[in-house]
Amino acid sequence: MRLKDRVALVTGGGTGIGRAAARALADEGARVFVTGRREEKLRETCESVSAHHPITARPTDVADRDAARRLVEELLDTCGRIDVLVVNHGVNVVKRSIRELAPEDWDRLLNVNATGAFNMVHAVLPGMRARGDGVIICVSSIAGCRPSILGGVAYSASKHAMTAMTRVVSEEERESGVRLTVISPGEVNTPILDDRPVAVSDEHRARILQPEDVAAAIVFVATLPPRAHIPDLVIKPTTQSFV
Repeated sequence: MRLKDRVALVTGGGTGIGRAAARALADEGARVFVTGRREEKLRETCESVSAHHPITARPTDVADRDAARRLVEELLDTCGRIDVLVVNHGVNVVKRSIRELAPEDWDRLLNVNATGAFNMVHAVLPGMRARGDGVIICVSSIAGCRPSILGGVAYSASKHAMTAMTRVVSEEERESGVRLTVISPGEVNTPILDDRPVAVSDEHRARILQPEDVAAAIVFVATLPPRAHIPDLVIKPTTQSFV
């Protein structure tokens, strides 16, 4: 119960890494709120957790700046604070090479993956700064560390933007007590694999990272003492190259 009495907000909490992170944070005693666009998926996350560690759904499109701000204001009114923010939402498209990518899909991926991350960080920071404490964990991707044909043009660009934003804000806030971390996973068995140009086999899904692996990394970062800060953490399947 290392996060007892702490308030955590997880974006993209309806499936995959977000759902696993919500469960793991709740198991550590945090009061967890999950947000995302699909209310039914958020409800499934809430129902999948023991009644001893309840999770609350707050459907929101975080790419909508006003909606993101209202969400944070609501939680501050309800709980008085947000101690841990996990920025985990993300989307991709099947047609992702520059030859196939539709301009409107470029706009959507940048808006959701990059601007949505900015909206949440920007909304949560003032309260954390005022308290001199808080943890913001942005789940990016190895596609945000280096160019990725697998991730595609727009996804790679959006995750590079998310990573850069987090790193710069981390440096700006290092004296304020707010700690920002970028977690960059390799391949993870989540629903985003359904948008791959080539179908992913069950065998491949089984040998790559599982959502709970990334959730364990999130909990590790969130439970460190205030004196300790991890700016960047890469986690990948054992068999995935990282050179």
